Amino acid sequence: MDFVPSPIAFTIPLPGGGAYPIYWYGLLIVAAALVGAYVATIEAKRRGIDPDHVWNALLIALILGVIGARLYHVISSPTGTGIGLEYYLQNPIAIINFWQGGFRGLGIYGAVAGGLVGIYLYARYAKLNFWQCVDIAVPSLALGQAIGRWGNFFNQELYGFPTDLPWGIRIEAAYRLPMFADLSQYPVETTRFHPTFLYESLWMVGVTILLLVVARRWRNAKPGDLMLIWGMGYGLGRFLTEFQRPDAWLISGIATAQLIGIGLLVVCGVALMYRHTGPSKAQLAAERARQRKQKS
Repeated sequence: MDFVPSPIAFTIPLPGGGAYPIYWYGLLIVAAALVGAYVATIEAKRRGIDPDHVWNALLIALILGVIGARLYHVISSPTGTGIGLEYYLQNPIAIINFWQGGFRGLGIYGAVAGGLVGIYLYARYAKLNFWQCVDIAVPSLALGQAIGRWGNFFNQELYGFPTDLPWGIRIEAAYRLPMFADLSQYPVETTRFHPTFLYESLWMVGVTILLLVVARRWRNAKPGDLMLIWGMGYGLGRFLTEFQRPDAWLISGIATAQLIGIGLLVVCGVALMYRHTGPSKAQLAAERARQRKQKS
């Protein structure tokens, strides 16, 4: 694919003759939040919860989610990729320098952690069931991920290794990772790269559909189950797509995101299985009462 995107969607003229850039990444994050919130209102209505709670919780979840996403990106950026953790430690203002570049780095694990904190705070304030609120939000989270990944396309980031496949994308020299900076070996005109962002986006569309179907068809689902299913789906998808992440943060030669992804898949899978095949609360309570009676 020869289309070369620009990170800037449009500019706003300023009185002094300059212009303020509006970035695609920011626009897509806002779009993902709004579309996701709309889907969450449908889920809330279906569950008998006032959809206004979705819009009330959105702001705090979004703010804490962006903060968490940025912090995760900062601490997980490997040295040697141009802008890594060492760079941020030497230039701390760059961590919050969103007015130049529109936050070129956000990490989904940090976004999820921050968003969960936001939902928890709002659920406590509104006296709602936290896990039920999470299940309402989870399909929207997956859909938001699918939409938000296109910000990486406009930023010319989150691409993989060189490929001859027809859907390979062109990456300009200014956005190349150091390992692909040699233009004599990787000419701009002919070298194409795997669109890793697209692979993850399509995967999350599938996860979104799965979550919405499960929410409507699984009669024995318990509050929190959708979050566990998201963890399994995203964990597996992230493990697979990380094979096309040349800039991955490695630990002992293994991408950290892959380790986290497999951890999510296993932990969430075991937790989901235990919730539906393990002893019930009534059985556990009866067993504890029996043990107390035996001791007495």
